[in-house]
Amino acid sequence: MFYLNESEREYRHGDHGPKYLEQGPRMNFGVVMLQPGNTVSPHVHRVMQESFYILEGSVTISVLREDGTWADNKLAEGDYLHLEPGEAHKIRNESAEVLRMVVTAAPYAEGDKESVG
Repeated sequence: MFYLNESEREYRHGDHGPKYLEQGPRMNFGVVMLQPGNTVSPHVHRVMQESFYILEGSVTISVLREDGTWADNKLAEGDYLHLEPGEAHKIRNESAEVLRMVVTAAPYAEGDKESVG
């Protein structure tokens, strides 16, 4: 068994970014907060599948299509998005509100994140 309260962890960049409550050995589980205008650069995971559940606010998660164009997925509170390994994506908070979302990634694979040009 493993237990902690979210208040025991900090966001990676102080007032935004991921806050991992668990990182490995089998999966990642975290809460992500993005301030208005914050972005997550385009990247891909080759091993891990990744899922997002929106708690508060809204976000655009764009997924790279096979033809090289981006498909925008506009998500709001209560929405869920699942990405398979190999699906390149980028994340933007285009709203005037703070975004909070749950993110999971499995199976855990340290260093399984590569930038997409």
